[in-house]
Amino acid sequence: MSSSHNDHEAFIKTPQQLITVVVLAFVVPVIGIIMLVSFVLGNKAPDPAALTPEAVAARIQPVGQVEMAGAISATPAAPSGSAPAAAGPIDGAKIYASACATCHGAGVMNAPKFGDKNAWAPRVKTGLAALVKSAVGGKGSMPAKGGNAALSEAEVKAAVEHMVSAVK
Repeated sequence: MSSSHNDHEAFIKTPQQLITVVVLAFVVPVIGIIMLVSFVLGNKAPDPAALTPEAVAARIQPVGQVEMAGAISATPAAPSGSAPAAAGPIDGAKIYASACATCHGAGVMNAPKFGDKNAWAPRVKTGLAALVKSAVGGKGSMPAKGGNAALSEAEVKAAVEHMVSAVK
């Protein structure tokens, strides 16, 4: 095994090449750092409109909202001395759609589904009066009057009759 100086020749052969490599070893990283800082900071001022409370609230609002049909309205009920509502039969289907369908349509929190004879059978056996009493006062996870306190007892009864008629 003979060793020769030609096996490992140096990349830098002259002093001029050495100076060039040393200068580039400092200049290239400095230029890279400057470019990186410039990129990160950008030369933009923030948009003042983006910092208004309305813009911030719009950016951080929830993706979705849950709204229950027929939920308690923010408007107060009519005073007791006001004129009565238009006379006519109470439409149980409309009341069901506005207050009851949210849970009874999908079976939310074990609510008996609309039209499910097996789920409604034991309830129907208790009688219409007991069902209306449970609906007016609330039972289990169901709030009183299906969550719509503005409903009268007659309206709740009409909705219960509508649901019961679907399983008979």
